[in-house]
Amino acid sequence: MISELKALPIILVGPILRRVDADRVIVWVVSSKACEVSIGITHKGARLPLAKQHHRHFKVGEHAFVWLLETTPKTPFTEGEVYHYDLVFDNEDNARLWRIEKNKLFYENEESFSFRYQYNLTNVLHGSCRKPHFDGDDALVQADKLVAQDIAGNDTRPDLLLFTGDQIYVDDVAGPMLQAVQQVVCRLKLFEEHLTGAVIQHSTELKGHEHNFYQRQQILPQITTNTALSKLFFGAAKKPVFTSVNAQNHLISFAEVMAMYILCWSDAMWEHVKFDDSSIKEEYKSLFTQELKIITTFSQNLIQVRRVIAHLPTMMIFDDHDVTDDWNLTRGWEEEVYNHPFSSRMVGNALIAYWLCQGWGNAPEHFEEIESFAHRVFSENRLNRHDEFIALLHEHEHWHFSLDTQPPLYVMDTRTRRWRSESSKQKPSGLMDWEALCEFQQAIIGKSSVIVVSAAPIYGVKAIEAIQKIFTFFGKALTVDAENWMAHKGTANVILNVFRHIKTPPEFIILSGDVHYSFVYDVRLRFRGNSPHITQFTCSGLKNGFPPQLLANLDKLNRWLYGPDSPLNVFTRRRNMSVSACKPSPRTSQSLLNKPALGQLLLTKKHTVKQCNTLCSDGEKVEFTITDDGTRKEVN
Repeated sequence: MISELKALPIILVGPILRRVDADRVIVWVVSSKACEVSIGITHKGARLPLAKQHHRHFKVGEHAFVWLLETTPKTPFTEGEVYHYDLVFDNEDNARLWRIEKNKLFYENEESFSFRYQYNLTNVLHGSCRKPHFDGDDALVQADKLVAQDIAGNDTRPDLLLFTGDQIYVDDVAGPMLQAVQQVVCRLKLFEEHLTGAVIQHSTELKGHEHNFYQRQQILPQITTNTALSKLFFGAAKKPVFTSVNAQNHLISFAEVMAMYILCWSDAMWEHVKFDDSSIKEEYKSLFTQELKIITTFSQNLIQVRRVIAHLPTMMIFDDHDVTDDWNLTRGWEEEVYNHPFSSRMVGNALIAYWLCQGWGNAPEHFEEIESFAHRVFSENRLNRHDEFIALLHEHEHWHFSLDTQPPLYVMDTRTRRWRSESSKQKPSGLMDWEALCEFQQAIIGKSSVIVVSAAPIYGVKAIEAIQKIFTFFGKALTVDAENWMAHKGTANVILNVFRHIKTPPEFIILSGDVHYSFVYDVRLRFRGNSPHITQFTCSGLKNGFPPQLLANLDKLNRWLYGPDSPLNVFTRRRNMSVSACKPSPRTSQSLLNKPALGQLLLTKKHTVKQCNTLCSDGEKVEFTITDDGTRKEVN
């Protein structure tokens, strides 16, 4: 049940500080009222004159309005200076409510939110894979501690926070979280939708459906197997369209995905949720109880999460779970999903929510056509031209973005511009196609240094990639989630040629996640005296992990099979590169760290890597130092 007696807060999510450039600041919020909201900025106690403000919003429910607030100062921000900002409302009643609500989001001795503009990056945070029902603490809380130290005058806050994929899990949802999602949908009256090709006709039927909890795979679309290969794999006349093994509570409607964002980024709606297992079938009640303990702890930490993302510029890019597992992994997957009206709608719903909640704030100028069309989609009381809008989003080719900083930051889209296999629809698609890779190379060529964000590591663990290759050979790429840069010959050759290009940045830093463990590789080109210095810092997940014993075994296997003198290295695509694993400190026998963690990249003033830290959810700091003193151990 939902307590209808509780008044909704004026701000449901946010403020989230999205982007801070020299000449603009972008803030994202979700309000419960159609009130006018803007940003006021002060510097050293005086109101900052503003050149212009661009505030736009979309109504996504009767009590839910998504705002993107963009403000330009008359004079550019000064690097390193602290500026303060706050939300400004059009009437005193709303302003009064906000004065009460915002107090819990301030650090000690604060009366407004603050930010620093940093052109020269020296301290960058990054993380991915934040699954609410993973049984472990949320490492994002560690970022809150760093900002608190800055506010207290003990240290300087990080320059930037990067979310590198799987900010939410649309396809892997706990029973209590689904219950919370559906209550938020009802309380905010988020826009529901008609469905085609489904066993239900309308999304409102989900809540009372017999398979609503823990059995949604029976609601999700299935298709008749039409090839001997498909029948061999699935052993039945029907096979599921979606490939997630955890699809028992897969989100379906746009309203559900929107509610998930609201619940993952803010504490505000959790007090409007009441858990009740009376609608849970007996065989799932024990699981529901176990998950409820974890979800409750997750919700209790959201004040700190909400606070830190109000104070740090936060950039985001999708990976598969933001939409669904194995999103666009193979040409066959795409054909099956996009040719079925129900599965195509589900993927589209997640992409709409991603654009509204994540992509839009990265670079609004990339979405002018989408924003224009969206005004026809989100009306006063429902969604219009739903499938047309989804088609427009699928055609969009500018989800990637960059920051004009030093070093410059380039964030890759490794999901929507795939290099599809022509030989077999079951083979993995390349993470980026030739044209996208050429655009990437042109954007970074000639730079002295660069930070590149790739959701999946460019340099993976070879033993794991070899296992994925074996499964792919037998047509089962989906079984082992064969998402790696080396899985597609064309993509692998082009990305490796980028590193070999004579004008590639001599200092090349890669930040990645996805894999649910952390490691740092130091990469050099063999047989070349002027090799670029390539550092790959993989940190995953913020709230997720890899099966411990399995990872330990894979790490051993990798050292045995692909040691420095192993002849197997000759058969890898990276044989012309020396890849060294940086050992963590405190020292362990493994180079792979299996703990929920937030990555911290520290750079020198010359934009070279000083240190890579993993700030673990339990408070431990594990350091990976890039040195030439023999502590690096070559792994191929």
